Amino acid sequence: MLGAIDWLIIGLYFLLSTFIGVVFARRAGSSVQEFFLSGRNLPWWLAGTSMVATTFAADTPLAVTELVAKNGIAGNWLWWNFVLGGVLTVFFFARLWRRAGILTDVEFVELRYSGKPAAFLRGFRALYLGLFINTVIIGWVNLALASVLEGMFGIPPGQVMLYVALSLGITAFYSALSGLWGVAVTDAFQFVLAMAGTIVLAVVILALPQIGGMAGLVEKLPGWSLSFLPALSRGAAQDSTGTLTLSAAAFFAFIGIQWWACWYPGSEPGGGGYVAQRMMSAKDERHSLFATLWFTVAHYCVRPWPWIIVGLATLVLYPELGPAEKRLGYVYAMRDFLPAGVKGMLVAAFFAAYMSTISSQLNWGTSYVIHDFYRRFVRPDAGEKHLVAVSRFATLALMALSLYVTSIMETISGAWAFIIEAGAGLGLVLILRWFWWRINAWSEIAAMAAPLVVYGWLHFATDIRFPETLYTIVAATTIAWVAITFLTKPTDAQALERFWRRVHPGGAGWAAVAKRIPDVKGDSGYGRLLRDWLCGVILVYSVLFGVGKILLMQTGEGLIFLAAAGAAAWVIWRDLAQQGSGYRVQGTGKEK
Repeated sequence: MLGAIDWLIIGLYFLLSTFIGVVFARRAGSSVQEFFLSGRNLPWWLAGTSMVATTFAADTPLAVTELVAKNGIAGNWLWWNFVLGGVLTVFFFARLWRRAGILTDVEFVELRYSGKPAAFLRGFRALYLGLFINTVIIGWVNLALASVLEGMFGIPPGQVMLYVALSLGITAFYSALSGLWGVAVTDAFQFVLAMAGTIVLAVVILALPQIGGMAGLVEKLPGWSLSFLPALSRGAAQDSTGTLTLSAAAFFAFIGIQWWACWYPGSEPGGGGYVAQRMMSAKDERHSLFATLWFTVAHYCVRPWPWIIVGLATLVLYPELGPAEKRLGYVYAMRDFLPAGVKGMLVAAFFAAYMSTISSQLNWGTSYVIHDFYRRFVRPDAGEKHLVAVSRFATLALMALSLYVTSIMETISGAWAFIIEAGAGLGLVLILRWFWWRINAWSEIAAMAAPLVVYGWLHFATDIRFPETLYTIVAATTIAWVAITFLTKPTDAQALERFWRRVHPGGAGWAAVAKRIPDVKGDSGYGRLLRDWLCGVILVYSVLFGVGKILLMQTGEGLIFLAAAGAAAWVIWRDLAQQGSGYRVQGTGKEK
């Protein structure tokens, strides 16, 4: 149980988080630009840290612990495969999002497309993502916090939601007051606290006599748990404990298809959601790129190793845990082995992880509801003060709605797979709409609808299951949206020319439009961007594996990986330095 010093630390954490929100309340209240985008003035380190803090939810260490306890280090490939898409966003899309000069990524729809289909798509996406998907995500995170509180304190299930509601209420309060400025600053504070807490837990667990340091842990673990790569087989994926084993088809579906073809919140091909929001809130295009690069490195290389170490240790400390209980090994380690004071710090760290995710979800979801639906279709003549006031009310209303959704959610098992399958094939449209003028609103509508139809058929009429379903869904969706694209009228020439003047992405896909506007020069150097993308992928995986190898006392291999990371970083830095002043001031076409 917690002592007085633990409760004092937790109380101070809540007070400081609320204080930060109050400090930024006046600044956020001046306009919707300040409330939702921090006046487009976030430095790269703050914008990037806010992104990674948002992805660090209360359930993230538990989920990684479960993956590691079931399938060893290799189990993390179920999310490590997103590296390729994340790095693609860094070099190809970060500058374009900042240059677009829009408030939300949903607003992009009417910047890029035209007519009633574009208006319908914008309104639908605003409500679908801002209300439905967003409240499901918040409900998911609420359930994770509830499981932590139950396991840590033994709070009865009938009472635990009262504590979740209190945490959610405090988060909604400072989010409604301070907008993105308060969210970003509290994110940075909460991320530092959460990472410090998880590192402290890993150090404490390694020092236990039952573990005997890193050398003792490695000696006590089964060999399969230390493999960095999944095993390939001709059969189906392995479900029982042991190295993650995938069929060749499943492995290629993850590595070769999922990262570019599937829509998933926070990992959209080309960026989107709160990631796009942070890119658009950066000071300029260069800050946008570096923010996204820092986010990608921190997300995959900085965060996971303290969780992985504790996850491995739970195999030794709690060998009796069944498959459904393995994720709680992390909570049990906190409960059983942390001294007073440190335990309070870890609980505060979990609250920090929870609140950093919830505050971003509330601000991001509200931006869709207010800017892309209320302002666009209900009150287009509304003033800034009115919109800020309604935004604050909508933030609190979204909190209440998410609590209701949480109360009726029984399980989150398989939800992530459903979301990936329901968005399979949409990713290619989200990428190509930047680089091919012929994509129109109907293309995107078709790419959203087709996966749902194919998903239903596969799951009710066949035995094909995720991730092998991606082959069929992506292929059918691609055929559907390509056919619809050529069967429907292109976007109006005026809208295309407006988009080109503002974003000027360059490339052969815009040649027909560029010829009509010779005074605006499009971007070039896509060969360099491809090189930087490849080097970025090498950088992230090399740092990830290098740090892991050194932690596991395989120093020689670790140094080789870090040397490869250094070489890749040098190439990227050289290219960015050569590009130098090539980052343009948003919307002007002038060089900075």
